Amino acid sequence: MTPSKLISILRARWSLVLLVVLLTTLTAFGVSLMLSKKYVATASVVVDAKPDPISALIYPGLASPAFMNTQVDVINSDRVALRVVRDLRLAEVPAIREQWQTATSGEGTIEQWLIAFLQANMDVKPSKESNVLTVAYRAPDPQFAAALANAFVKAYVATTLDLRVDPARQYAGYFDQQAKVALEKLESTRAKLSAYEREHGIIATDERLDVESNRLSELSSQLVALQALSAESGSRQGQAARGADQLPDVLSNPVVMQLKSDLSRAEGKLQELSTRYGDNHPQVIEAKASVADVRSKLRAEIGRVSGGVTVTNNINKQREGEIRAALETQREKVAKLKAARDDASGLMREAESAQRAYENITTRLTQTSLESQTTQSNVNILTEAVAPLKPSSPKILLNTALAFVASVILAVGLALLLEMRDRKVRDADDVMAVLPMLGVLPAPGRRASALPTAERRLLGNSARPSRGTA
Repeated sequence: MTPSKLISILRARWSLVLLVVLLTTLTAFGVSLMLSKKYVATASVVVDAKPDPISALIYPGLASPAFMNTQVDVINSDRVALRVVRDLRLAEVPAIREQWQTATSGEGTIEQWLIAFLQANMDVKPSKESNVLTVAYRAPDPQFAAALANAFVKAYVATTLDLRVDPARQYAGYFDQQAKVALEKLESTRAKLSAYEREHGIIATDERLDVESNRLSELSSQLVALQALSAESGSRQGQAARGADQLPDVLSNPVVMQLKSDLSRAEGKLQELSTRYGDNHPQVIEAKASVADVRSKLRAEIGRVSGGVTVTNNINKQREGEIRAALETQREKVAKLKAARDDASGLMREAESAQRAYENITTRLTQTSLESQTTQSNVNILTEAVAPLKPSSPKILLNTALAFVASVILAVGLALLLEMRDRKVRDADDVMAVLPMLGVLPAPGRRASALPTAERRLLGNSARPSRGTA
């Protein structure tokens, strides 16, 4: 299909092409005029990514595409649409109820019908590389379109606040119950610790344990000292049993020393008198009696001193046994105190753990309580919708232009289809395709150079002597 042949076909069927173009264009123009006007009102909101005033944290997911798409789904949700219906009380408007009755014959609820109707005329678009959402509502009335766009924006802001506050309220209730349980556990643990300390005489500090430990150390020191004394007294008692005269106590005793001096003088005097007077002299007899008396006193004093060593040894042994028994008793007491202290330490750790758990829960309770009482959403209205002055549809010029282009394409296609069903000779090429030896004569007053290429070629072939004409 060459351009010249296409032009010849269109020229031959120009009336059909013109008719199709005019009918299609005029139909589109007329339909555009007959269509009801639609007005689009636009409002916008911005998602704020400032730090949370309660937790002081910045949520990086606020600016992500997934988060913005989630916000689009929230605006398009039935919850937001139902809030719009209830805020504007659309279900109470008689005209709307009449439309619902006509459209559904009373089946279903008017709120569900209104939700579907409102969602069908609303469009939400997130801005590229920003946190702005644009809400557009289309309606025949510009005031109604602006009211619905603003209503959807306000309902969306209120819904985001509810989505934030409702979980916080649920968590606050949960943490309130957990705080009560933790407080009961803390009080029970403290009561158990106090009862145990009273039962075992444990005070808040380790003072008593230190006193008992010091007493145990003192008893140990006393036992060591008494053991040394007992060993010494036992050694002296053994020496006294072997020979009391050589005891240090006997040798250092002043009475024994005095008696030994008296005995030496008496023996010296007896020897002197025996030498002078003989053994039977009264003075010698008296001197012998005096020596015997001194010796008797010396033996008695030595016996007394050695008996004191035995008594001292017995006393030391007895004191050692008493201190040893007191030491064992004190050891058992200190061991019991340490065991009680260990048990009390376990109870104290349990009480401290319960205290920390209670403090953590109360901290979370305070935080969630503050979050449940917040009145500020992270979504703010950027621009409110106003009633548009010009309708957004129908676009008469655009529809007419598109219809014109479509009609031209349709007309050309229809002409080609009809040509394929009824082939006719339109130009010289069609003639040459059937009778290649035929020639053509130019029209009167028309130069050969003004003829089409195919006709000039035919004229050139017919001018040759070897060719014939028909």
